[in-house]
Amino acid sequence: AAEIGFRLFKVAMSWPLERDGIRQFAEGLEEILVIEEKRAVIENQFKEQLYNWREDVRPRVIGKFDENRNWILPSSGELTPAQIARVIAQRIARFHTSPRIAERLAFLEARERHLGSGNVVPFSRTPYFCSGCPHNTSTKVPEGSRALAGIGCHYLSQFMDRSTATFTQMGGEGAPWIGQAPFTETPHVFANLGDGTYTHSGVLAIRAAVAAKVNITYKLLFNDAVAMTGGQPVDGGLTVPALTRQLAAEGVRRIIVVTDEPKYPPAADFAPDTAVRHRDDLDAVQRELREVSGVTAIVYDQTCAAEKRRRRKRGRFPDPAKRVFINDLVCEGCGDCSRTSNCLSVVPVETEFGRKRAIDQSSCNKDFSCVEGFCPSFVTVHGGALKQRKPADLGNDGLPPLPEPTPPGLEEPYGILVTGVGGTGVVTIGALLGMAAHLERKGCTVLDMTGLAQKGGAVFSHVRIARKPEEIHAVRIAAGGARLLLGCDLVVSASPDALSKLQPGRSRAIVNSHETITGDFTRNPDLVFPDRELRRSIAEGTGTDSAEFFDGTRLATGLFGDSIASNLFMLGYAYQRGLVPLSSEAIEQAIVLNGVAVELNKGAFHWGRRAAADPALVEARATPPSQIPQTHCLSETLDEIIERRITYLTEYQDRAYADRYAAIVRRVREAEATRLTGEASLTRTVARALFKLMAYKDEYEVARLYTQTDFLKRVANRFEGPYELHFHLAPPLLAERDPLSGHLKKRTYGPWMLSVFRVLAKLRRVRGTPLDIFGRTEERRTERRLIAEYEMRIEELLAHLKPANHAVAVELAALPLEVRGFGHIKQANLARVKAKEAALLARFHSPPTPHAMAAE
Repeated sequence: AAEIGFRLFKVAMSWPLERDGIRQFAEGLEEILVIEEKRAVIENQFKEQLYNWREDVRPRVIGKFDENRNWILPSSGELTPAQIARVIAQRIARFHTSPRIAERLAFLEARERHLGSGNVVPFSRTPYFCSGCPHNTSTKVPEGSRALAGIGCHYLSQFMDRSTATFTQMGGEGAPWIGQAPFTETPHVFANLGDGTYTHSGVLAIRAAVAAKVNITYKLLFNDAVAMTGGQPVDGGLTVPALTRQLAAEGVRRIIVVTDEPKYPPAADFAPDTAVRHRDDLDAVQRELREVSGVTAIVYDQTCAAEKRRRRKRGRFPDPAKRVFINDLVCEGCGDCSRTSNCLSVVPVETEFGRKRAIDQSSCNKDFSCVEGFCPSFVTVHGGALKQRKPADLGNDGLPPLPEPTPPGLEEPYGILVTGVGGTGVVTIGALLGMAAHLERKGCTVLDMTGLAQKGGAVFSHVRIARKPEEIHAVRIAAGGARLLLGCDLVVSASPDALSKLQPGRSRAIVNSHETITGDFTRNPDLVFPDRELRRSIAEGTGTDSAEFFDGTRLATGLFGDSIASNLFMLGYAYQRGLVPLSSEAIEQAIVLNGVAVELNKGAFHWGRRAAADPALVEARATPPSQIPQTHCLSETLDEIIERRITYLTEYQDRAYADRYAAIVRRVREAEATRLTGEASLTRTVARALFKLMAYKDEYEVARLYTQTDFLKRVANRFEGPYELHFHLAPPLLAERDPLSGHLKKRTYGPWMLSVFRVLAKLRRVRGTPLDIFGRTEERRTERRLIAEYEMRIEELLAHLKPANHAVAVELAALPLEVRGFGHIKQANLARVKAKEAALLARFHSPPTPHAMAAE
């Protein structure tokens, strides 16, 4: 740099910029390139300070634009080391270049071409509401209404199916409606507003709306924390009663407080005429207020989910001895629980009988809104506690000592890129590595890139370790600079930001292959997780033999009962592979100094190491065969698929019923084998779809699936201590109907319901007979009719089956798999499937000609 006249001026305080130092630096230079993210704060000061300087010494100053007004360092987004490197190379190319520079530029261009050639899977992890977040419920609006967003976590509702659009600066929430209202036929809107923003300046927006006399309802979330920036307390000590009085004083015409639980004393000093309603009435409350002229307000009182979790850990917030558990045998996988709760703790689980739902007990914040999904598979466990295994319970005695791996050398700074999901402890990994390096007197920098990641978005932690601090010249890992990708999440690890840091032949990857869902799953129950594509992208980034994938979350949860142990487990695995240039003693000492869940974290690190050394042993300890539900072991052959369903239907009704199923499947199999040699996709589809129709979940079957399966054993495997089960059901002959929707309403039934289930399960032989009192409902008659219709449809398909329409026949045969759910959910899905069926039948009977197919 000195030889070619290259100088560096590192600014410590960006404003105001000190003049004498600038001029001393600039003297003798031809050009100054100012590199800064976002707006040109430093660049503009440089130009101002040098503007009236002598022309014979004043250099050219460029930054965001070059001398031809072309963007070179944009203000939007972030500047990567690769961007900066290219710009510097271009500016000095007029008087200097070298093979090393040319080689580096070629590498950067190759990385960009590689990432732009389809290597990146279009599947991303975007920020989302936390599990149990009040916004999951509070941001819903009634059909026909729309809402406005502002500053706060509710901003994310714009990316969801919430009829919410546009946002403003802090304190401007709802203000755009003042200008829009006179020029639109929309009579009313809702505006979301948080209590922190309200205290800061949002009350001014409400005041402006009152003055403008517009029709707007402010939905003011009182969640008791400034949630978006880390859970700080709201300044001013605002209370819900005081808030209602303040709103009334501003001129708000009608105020209703909505809460998730009764929490106000009888003498609570609310504003006059303030009503208090349960959150279950939110839809009715919104419909009521949107008909009121002027400004109205809903104060939605529910504590921030993340803040609940923090306070519970510190013993400062009630922790109800109640948890949700799903009987996946009863579950239909319709997704209504996800739509109702919008909660990421309702996760998919793949079973023999299709994709079902489960509750991630490690992330659940006990909001319980998922229970409102119209499905009898939800059980609440009252009392007891989750079973958690301590490291000492795992039986280290008698196991051979772990060999110490050979750590990588530090001839140059060693880059570790840690990727994962916000809120799961990814930043902690970087902090532990930094402290461990400090304890060994090594140089280390840690740069955490989180953004909105605390809301379940992507997190990147750049860790650089060197022999001495002065050997590290940049905290960010440059393109191709990661020696280790420690992937705590598969999706984030395959993102462009992560892949750009990899270099084949140089980088290694240790990646958690667990399929952690994204927010899109709450709206699309059939969302396909592109596991294979994500793995391939990472393997291409490192080189095929340099990437390892394993389900660290499943193993860590099986060992310790909590998925929070997953990231330390992954670190232990990478350490044992010789990919972390630190000692195990230093890492464990850093865990002790961190002072949080010390034994759990040390145990997770140790068993992660053991997973790398003896994977079979760890697998056996994490997932004892006795605790794996049989339905979670998927059939591998067509014969196995058919036999398992014959056995099920025999237990469901009787052998004759199962034989009816077997005869139809056998007929399809023979016909398909005769007309399409080697093809069995239609048989496989019919075997699954016909079974689903025949094993419809009436009252007898739901009762049997609770009492004559391994359900109670599975609950016992997950919980310990005295507990009792409560069931959330909507029996068609007993349940009330919601006055607004007309749908049946669920009620809670105590543990005595198990006795009723046992009796009902024994009465299943009367199913479909005159003695079947449940079989007379419209839903049950429809289910029996669908079986007969499907049998006739199969006969129609077999009569006209040929190679040209075989694929369409498979699509037609699979339609019953989409008729999922109970009650009105199932009716809606059936109506959608019937419309789809008509189009497919037309294609089946009029398949495209070979000429048309070739043209396509």
